[in-house]
Amino acid sequence: MNNSPFNLDHQNEDVSSKIVSALERISQTFRVLLWEESKKFGVTPIQIQVLIFINFHSEEKCKVTYLAKEFNMAKPTVSDTIKTLEEKGFIEKKHLKSDSRSYLIQLTKKGKALANKTSSFTSVLQQPINTLSAADKDNLLTSLFGVIHHLNKTGVIAIQRMCFSCSYYKFNNYHFCGLLNKELKTNDLRLDCAEHQLTLS
Repeated sequence: MNNSPFNLDHQNEDVSSKIVSALERISQTFRVLLWEESKKFGVTPIQIQVLIFINFHSEEKCKVTYLAKEFNMAKPTVSDTIKTLEEKGFIEKKHLKSDSRSYLIQLTKKGKALANKTSSFTSVLQQPINTLSAADKDNLLTSLFGVIHHLNKTGVIAIQRMCFSCSYYKFNNYHFCGLLNKELKTNDLRLDCAEHQLTLS
């Protein structure tokens, strides 16, 4: 028997396969929503993702090398995306005095406006999640953290800034943040933390 989660005979008998298939359906939703936004504003889905990322992350993360790892893309592809966004007036390059070949990517006023408009493209997904009970949200969040952390450790996802991969994070029957020096509840856990420090273990 083919144990692919897309084999209905197997899927219908295996809960893990049903979950994988459900996640694949949700990933399709992200693609559809991004394409709708891209057609509306005349940009590509990856251009939207880059604008949103730059809008909400610190300067040191707004470099071609970091963006390539973040989106699992080749540096020349990211460079082409940045070039196109610059030509469209959505971003500008801030060259570094220490290295004239390196630069930070900053949003123009026009780029920030578009990033703010498009950053709510997932609102249709937010609606059913908002209706879940607090306990169901905690369980879902914990499960998703575990899946993402595993994918990061196995190299499928290159960059993560979540608690589970942070040197400040400890778990001893409860979640604990060494930076904040306090116990964390499940809903305190962060998927994308500005203070994240990659653990060396």
